[in-house]
Parts: sequence; structure tokens; C-alpha cells
Amino acid sequence: MKWGILTALFAVSLLPVAAQGPVPKTKDGKPDFTGIWTSDAKTYANVGQVTLNAKMQKVYDERRSGKGKEKDPVARCLPTGVPRITAEPFKIMQTPDVVLMMFEGGTHSFRQFHLNTPHVPAAEWENNWMGHSIAKWEGDTLVVDTIGFNDLTWLNAQGLPHSEQLHVVERYTRPDATHLNVSITMEDPGAFTKPVTFTRQHTLAAANREIKEYTCTEAGLRKQGLIAVH
Repeated sequence: MKWGILTALFAVSLLPVAAQGPVPKTKDGKPDFTGIWTSDAKTYANVGQVTLNAKMQKVYDERRSGKGKEKDPVARCLPTGVPRITAEPFKIMQTPDVVLMMFEGGTHSFRQFHLNTPHVPAAEWENNWMGHSIAKWEGDTLVVDTIGFNDLTWLNAQGLPHSEQLHVVERYTRPDATHLNVSITMEDPGAFTKPVTFTRQHTLAAANREIKEYTCTEAGLRKQGLIAVH
């Protein structure tokens, strides 16, 4: 009995200190996602098993052949788009009206999740690199709905294409103090034969970590051989 208790205590002591505490809450009682988050190496590039229509499959095959590698927007210091992300950390700041997500990598892109407000009419927006996002709470889950994309971003580093009809729904949950889970569903009648759902996990960074300046210039990328010299 004594050894059983000691073994249990030892096992608990190996857990990260933050994971032993409760999930932090905001003043209005919602899970607080505020902090610096790092993307799990196994899931940050995951976009599920997308099946493309014939037209988009041809585009994808050409990009994967290497002919269009230098056209990757990320390689040209343009925004990653949604839901593609970089391996660098990102920061979340949360208020009752908007959740702001800022990325260290790429072009220091940011996303705004506007809470409890409808999408503006399509005629009033220009299709954006990061789309137009609105959000709502379903219990302890933040549901983010994003539309209004241009068709210039790649969904992964291999050139997975999409159309301007791309619609992304993300469900953010914080199961414990150190993890942020995201279930992502993408549908695109202009590119996909059916919707696809996949998950990602992010881990809370150390308390003294802050997002850093990241310089992305086309000249610098040429020197690294990441894009072709014109």
C-alpha cells in the first residue's frame, strides 16, 4: 500500500506543473486562450486527406512536380492563408468581442475572430489572404467560421490548391492548462469533391517566451535557394 502511494505521487510529480492546475478562465467564465503557443511537429502541417476535382488535381500535380515551387506565396514572403500555418510560435490575445491571433513566422500575419457578429455581405469585402472570420462560443468551445478568401494561397507546402469558395470552420478547445486543440473542417465546392476534417494540437510556451521579429525578404530567400533567381 505504501509503495503504491509513493509510486502514484512520483508519477504526478513528473507532470508539467501547469498541467496540474485548472484551465484559466476569463472574467466572463470562458476558457482563456491567451498566451504564446507552439505547434506540435506532428500536426502543424496536417490538412487531412483532401480529394480534388480533376481541374484542381492537375494544378496540384504540376506544383508537386517542382515546376511551380518558386510560386509558393510563403516562399515569396506573402501570407500563409488559412488553415496553413508555420512552425513558429503564435500569440493569442482574447477579449469578449474579438480574439486576435498573431504569427511570428512568415509576414507577421494576424487573424481577428469577431465574436457574436455576422459575416459582412459578400459585396462589401475584398477576398483576403486570411479570409473574414467570425466566432461564437458553444459551451467551452470557440467556433470560428472563415470565408472570403482569395485563391492565391496554398493549403500546404506542396501546393494544395483551393478556390475562392473555401469555407473553414475551426473548433478551439483547451483540455488542460498547457494544450490547445483545434478541429478543422474545410469545404470547397470549387476544388474539393467532399469536405475534410482534421485536428491539430498546440502547446503553451514558457511564461517568459514572446513572439520575436521574423524577417522575410525575397532577396534573403534567393540566397537560401528557396526561390529561383529571375
